[in-house]
Amino acid sequence: MRMRSFWPLLMAGSVGAMGVQAETDERHQLLVGSYTAGQSQGIYRLQFDSRNGQLDAQPLQVIKTDNPSWLTLSRDMSRLFVVNENGPGQKDPVGKVSSYAIDPKTHELSLISQVQSLGNEPTHSSLSGDGRHLLVSNYSVVEDPGGTLAVLPVGTDGKLSPVVQLSSHQPSRINPERQMSAHVHSAVSSPDGKYVFASDLGADKVFIYRHDPKANPELPLTAADPAFVQLPPGSGPRHLLFSADGKHAWLTMEMSAQVAVFDYQDGRLTQRQLVDLAAGKPQPGRAAAALHASKDGKFLYVSNRGTTNEVLVFAIDPTAGTLTELQRRSVEGDHPREFSLDPSGKFLLIANQKSNQIVVLERDPKTGLLGKTVQKLAMDAPSDLKFMLPQ
Repeated sequence: MRMRSFWPLLMAGSVGAMGVQAETDERHQLLVGSYTAGQSQGIYRLQFDSRNGQLDAQPLQVIKTDNPSWLTLSRDMSRLFVVNENGPGQKDPVGKVSSYAIDPKTHELSLISQVQSLGNEPTHSSLSGDGRHLLVSNYSVVEDPGGTLAVLPVGTDGKLSPVVQLSSHQPSRINPERQMSAHVHSAVSSPDGKYVFASDLGADKVFIYRHDPKANPELPLTAADPAFVQLPPGSGPRHLLFSADGKHAWLTMEMSAQVAVFDYQDGRLTQRQLVDLAAGKPQPGRAAAALHASKDGKFLYVSNRGTTNEVLVFAIDPTAGTLTELQRRSVEGDHPREFSLDPSGKFLLIANQKSNQIVVLERDPKTGLLGKTVQKLAMDAPSDLKFMLPQ
């Protein structure tokens, strides 16, 4: 039975007369992106209490927008950038990107701009190291035209300009159902801001670009040398995460349900370890998804969807960045597309997209282990969770 949110019946726009509760060291605001084919209206701004791990059922604000599946906050938390994961057959068939201003006192969101992403199903975005460009991954479900990496200039006022550069890749064609064209799933800047790494599920590669807008403002990305990192055939790279010290990186590979561990230096990723999330067992429909490290850099968390629907906890070697499995914990739902550690480090919040809920788990900051479930909040098709904190 699908769990439907009652929020759309309570909220028809912004916060209005409800007001905003003052934020304290224990109370934080959370943004939830979602898919809007069902009852969800778009982006939800919620209050979370780190003392007891509870999300308030009543939203502070609801922003109506189509399929805001991925949320990107600016470092100073003055702007929010949103991909509208639209495509053929949807209510809005045109992929778009939106930007919002964030009120510094209330955190209320207001629309600044919306432009086309020049591709279908934009599924991820991130800011370049200097904050001057938004890197948008047009996944594109269908083979033609396939996925692309789009670069959009960002004004000092947060306004998005039209796409100035569009990059495409050759597919691996290993999997005839999912790899007959490029499917760019994410793109992130290197810790020093000099490079951009684009994970292409359809190509089984992470493509490497130099980011140098001073050299050519119209074409800020150029192929690096080497131009890509080759991954195992049919692995389907999804999301790349750099360590806080910039010396290592971890990559989820969706189709093979694996995590690759790399050393990083000056635009080069050197593979050090390959971790099998399925533990060598057959796992139909497996799908590695999100990965996030704890604030202290000691633990890595990875969600695995498919038939297992679990979060794996790994200890991170402080020198090598390699992983040692500590725990496998059920998400108590279906399709954990994304998750987030709360600012206190005492809770982990999971967006279970297909079971229509946000699940809050206890977490031990010392051991990294996940404990009991403290809340299940009905929410239609949640896709991303971002706490509103300076980066």
